[in-house]
Amino acid sequence: MPNSWQSKSVTKWTHRFRTMVRYRLLILTSAPIFLTLIALIGITIYWSIHYTWQNALLDVSERLGVASNSITLLQQKQANYVKSFAESYDFRARINQNLPQTKLQPWVTEQKKRYDLDFLSFQRVDSIENKFRFMDLTKRESFFDVLDKAELERLDPDLAKRAEVPILKDGSVEVRGLVSRTVIPVYNQANDLIGFLDGGILLNNSTMLVDQIRDLIYLGDQDLLRPVGTITVFLDDLRVSTNVPLDSDQRVGRAVGTRVSSEVYDQVLAEGKQWVDRAYVYDAWYITAYQPIKDQYDNVIGMLYTGYLMWPFVKAYMTNIVEISVITVLLLFISGVMVYRGSRELFNPIEHIHRVVKMIQLGKETRIGPLDLDDEHELAQLAKQFDNMLDLLRQRKNELQFAANELERKVQKRTASLEEKTAELELHIQLLNQTRNKLVVHEKLAALGELTAGIAHEINNPSAVILGNVELIQFELGEDAQRVQEELDAIHTQIDRIRNITRSLLQYSRQGGVQDEITWQHVNPIVDESITLVKTGTKKRDIEFVTLLQAHTPVEVNRHHLLQILVNLQMNAIHAMDGQGKLTVISEDWIEDGDIKGTVIHVTDEGCGIKPENLSRIFSPFYTTKRDGTGLGLSVSQSILSQTGGELKAVSEWGKGSTFSIYLPKKAELLLEVTNIA
Repeated sequence: MPNSWQSKSVTKWTHRFRTMVRYRLLILTSAPIFLTLIALIGITIYWSIHYTWQNALLDVSERLGVASNSITLLQQKQANYVKSFAESYDFRARINQNLPQTKLQPWVTEQKKRYDLDFLSFQRVDSIENKFRFMDLTKRESFFDVLDKAELERLDPDLAKRAEVPILKDGSVEVRGLVSRTVIPVYNQANDLIGFLDGGILLNNSTMLVDQIRDLIYLGDQDLLRPVGTITVFLDDLRVSTNVPLDSDQRVGRAVGTRVSSEVYDQVLAEGKQWVDRAYVYDAWYITAYQPIKDQYDNVIGMLYTGYLMWPFVKAYMTNIVEISVITVLLLFISGVMVYRGSRELFNPIEHIHRVVKMIQLGKETRIGPLDLDDEHELAQLAKQFDNMLDLLRQRKNELQFAANELERKVQKRTASLEEKTAELELHIQLLNQTRNKLVVHEKLAALGELTAGIAHEINNPSAVILGNVELIQFELGEDAQRVQEELDAIHTQIDRIRNITRSLLQYSRQGGVQDEITWQHVNPIVDESITLVKTGTKKRDIEFVTLLQAHTPVEVNRHHLLQILVNLQMNAIHAMDGQGKLTVISEDWIEDGDIKGTVIHVTDEGCGIKPENLSRIFSPFYTTKRDGTGLGLSVSQSILSQTGGELKAVSEWGKGSTFSIYLPKKAELLLEVTNIA
């Protein structure tokens, strides 16, 4: 029993949706809006994720560049310190006194704190081998180097102890040290090389360095997308100095002594390339950027890293997406309810008219009568005209009945002459059919004119709303509107184009033809404006625009129609190149037999071209090779140009590209003749 009731309920509602005007209109108007909204939400989410992620990678890459520059500045500062010490009076005095190494070296080592260095040593030249070894280290002012334990103890006994980094994974200890080193030669008064000053800083366990760079490139810790930035210096694949925490959730400890992931190792250390992508950093996913650290011989000896946790970034972004989606759905629901409540005033009279029509079909004599609407309302006027038509039909029916009776009597009297006039009657019937067909065609054309006028008026309303909102946005933005002034100007221009199109539609419906304003124009500014519009709509495509504007002859043309044609041709060219390639636009004077006829504009692409058998058909209405095309663009453009005496020509080579040329005469003779006749 319940299944039978449910089946009847479904059948009842199915019948209502198929037969009742109210539900059919609601479905026909709501379904496209709903589907479009869902598609827009999906596209917005997709592009937002794509570009937000790209911006995040660009941001972390730029911060890595700042960190690298900071280390470079630190090395320059270090080199200046070592040079300053080499040129100091105390050092030069002791060198000139020729103090023994056992007294000079301890004093030099004590000066490292004065110059913020971790080690500072003076090495005398005691052999040719020692001289060339140190001379090789002076090719660069400052450089990174890896020193073993013995070299560290030679520079400073305490340095080797500070360089030890316990490796967390296997419990061993890394005893090598990653240092930023500066080696400069020292000469005596006779300009003889007597030794080298070797100074620098140790990067192992240097928390002050990474924290200082982090505070420089991550100015605050309150950004929800990047709550805490991190910096790491690697010796090979081992973190020797970092502020990456051991626990990413609690933000405690430092992950010194841990190793980098294998993917980053292969690309940065093995191949010497940068890494800018997400990566697993010790215990969590980070948005990261790595670059290799090289010694003076361009050997990769370590890495520099910067990045921040990925989860807060994803969490904040998903929260924004959910909020936008919920608000959009709520607005759609509220607007749907408002439309339904507001449309009942329209649906009730229509349903009443529908019921009357059904009763008349059943043979009942009835009328629509008053609809409780204003007398000027379209439905009220329609109801009155329908009732008048029913009255006229009833009168005609009575007249036809009377005429039929009279005809019957005449037929009985004139049976003898019926055969003679059969041929004449058939001819009259044929003429009557032809006349009726012509009347039907004229009625359709008249209805098309009324529909065109209605469409033009309806387009004007939303365009006025768009213009008002754009001006309101510009007013609210104030001085900030300058940052998007180019986009606002583009919107104003497009609204003007919409108004020109609707004005043309109104003129067509009122006078039977398009009569836009024809003025003298130089085509170069119009061509430049069309390129600006196309560039604005194709910023994300790899299109190279090449322009050569050499036309000097003004022509009589409708500016908005020419702009529409140029934008159409350029967008067709971009579609033919699949969004990448070189688009060339050239304007020049149209010269034939030495006379200047006008101006010609060439639009050339590097797309797929047009097959020879299709070249003669491209200007035919509704012919197109694009899946989502209408086949009207080129035919409408050709029609618009023909009204001013112009012409659109195409030259194409299959597989190499196409060139569309717009020929504009100086004098729009054809349009002037049509205008004068009108």
